Amino acid sequence: MPFRRVAMLLLFPLIAIAACSDDNAASSTTVTGGSAVSPGSATPGTSQTTAAPDTVPEISPVESGKPFPADRCEANKAAGKITYLSSFDFSASASIVEVIVAKQKGYFDDMCLDVDLKASFSTENYPLIAANEAQFSSGGSFSEVVDYAGRNDAGFVTLGVDGRTGIDALIVKDGVSADLSDLKGKTIGVKGAITPSVAAMLKKAGLTEGTDYQTALLDGFDPKVHIAIPEIVGFPGFKSNEPLQLEAAGIPFKLYDPANYGIPGSFGVLYTNSTFLKDFPTAAADFMRASMKGLADALADPKSAAEMAVDMINANGNANHLSADGEIARWNVESGLILNSKASPLPFGVPDSALLTKELNTYADIGLFDGVVPDISTILDDSVVKGLYDDNAKVIWPST
Repeated sequence: MPFRRVAMLLLFPLIAIAACSDDNAASSTTVTGGSAVSPGSATPGTSQTTAAPDTVPEISPVESGKPFPADRCEANKAAGKITYLSSFDFSASASIVEVIVAKQKGYFDDMCLDVDLKASFSTENYPLIAANEAQFSSGGSFSEVVDYAGRNDAGFVTLGVDGRTGIDALIVKDGVSADLSDLKGKTIGVKGAITPSVAAMLKKAGLTEGTDYQTALLDGFDPKVHIAIPEIVGFPGFKSNEPLQLEAAGIPFKLYDPANYGIPGSFGVLYTNSTFLKDFPTAAADFMRASMKGLADALADPKSAAEMAVDMINANGNANHLSADGEIARWNVESGLILNSKASPLPFGVPDSALLTKELNTYADIGLFDGVVPDISTILDDSVVKGLYDDNAKVIWPST
């Protein structure tokens, strides 16, 4: 049987976050005139970043069409090397592709930031961000970041959210079910655990994991292999990945999209840690500024953005055997979901706290977060990215 029993990557050791700050309050950063302003005092930095001085004067804001302020440049350089960890190789995915575009187009350089991009995997990054061994990463959803944040008081702060709907869906073998109720008593394959949006959709249909259906761990990531496993009825997957692979292979299936069942969700999350945000608020804000400009470019020209991702994938050895056609198709789907979202009037990437709270409420009802809706006041700072946009929803960008 092609299942495997593996230790789920949903917990990380307490020792891994021993270096993270005890102060999780994202409110220590203020935003004025579209730019973060340094606080009056700072927490000592880590060996990965240069420590901020005890007192920091107010830093000049960024103004559209004007030179990047010299004092802000110096403040950003003081942050030292900033490490970004992707969540799945250098795939053309939300919260990855915009960082790639920003790097390739020199937007971080324009902000006087020294940014190093490293290909990684979502669940491996949380302890590294918590310990400030890396400063930014990509999360699969806001609920995922919140779930990890609550496990060991990790001090994560979400700054950007691209997608205002869930990215996951349930893929079921063709002809097996006419409705979700037909899945009662069946086994669903999972990669680690069933995804929150899918679990909430099934719960809404009266199906509870362990009682009305079972889950079994899958080996590998190939949906063509998974859909042929006789012991399972289907499996969750990303709308921008597994369905596209199955369609390309001519394999029929039925897709249950949680969004069609009124289940809220999110995808493409950029987050940091409270230590870095407090110590280097202008660097954190300008990292996001460059990324949001990268996102605007990636939405305007999806193919070019995906090709930049493919170039980085190949330069990094392409260990996951990703294809150019697959990455172009992936970003076409995700960019479309971002562009077509009618859920919020906010500019792209700005977290919508009302929608995110609704997401957490829904998932707490199915037992996530131990059934208790988390306080997101320290896990979410929606002011940083909101302050990067002008009144016309354009990223405030200096002359270069």
